[in-house]
Amino acid sequence: MEAFLRGLLPRLLPVDRTFEVHPFQGKSDLLDKLEARLRGYVRWLPADWRLFVVVDRDDEDCRALKRRLEAAALRAGLVTRSRVGPGPWQLVNRIAIEELESWYFGDWDAVKTEYPRVSIHVPQRQGLRDPDAIAGGTWEAFERVMQRSGYFKGGLPKIEAARSIAAHIEPERNRSASFRVFHAALMEALA
Repeated sequence: MEAFLRGLLPRLLPVDRTFEVHPFQGKSDLLDKLEARLRGYVRWLPADWRLFVVVDRDDEDCRALKRRLEAAALRAGLVTRSRVGPGPWQLVNRIAIEELESWYFGDWDAVKTEYPRVSIHVPQRQGLRDPDAIAGGTWEAFERVMQRSGYFKGGLPKIEAARSIAAHIEPERNRSASFRVFHAALMEALA
């Protein structure tokens, strides 16, 4: 996710806006340390800054995961987008369903641009039509599709793929609902 965001955000943000990505050592590390990290931000967070917490759903219940993220922010003393609606907020929690790779399936043209041997018809295949409903792991499905096209025979290099695909993602054409929700919050933060 870090490599993906570092590749995507500079293309989406106006030149007068900056960002920083603070990665964790996986989802469990993020969930274990999130509240303490957020408490640190509360002490100095400027009024015009917005925090985004982005995490893969994996096999978790989406609503339970969102409640857990929201509770950590609330205990830390931050105002979340979910709690205030369209009013001023400090933090938004967003979940990639099921994993970051679903966002790739959502913009297959971006994948095809970087990896031209993949079939343009992949998004029409049964089981891959809805990027956020791909069963059995989206990174595994992505790796299988790529390997059948002659890429990544030794395994999916996740960071390399994230970086290269992010360079071609176009939010307006992305069919992943979880990506669209992330993008909408980003556009709201910029407004």
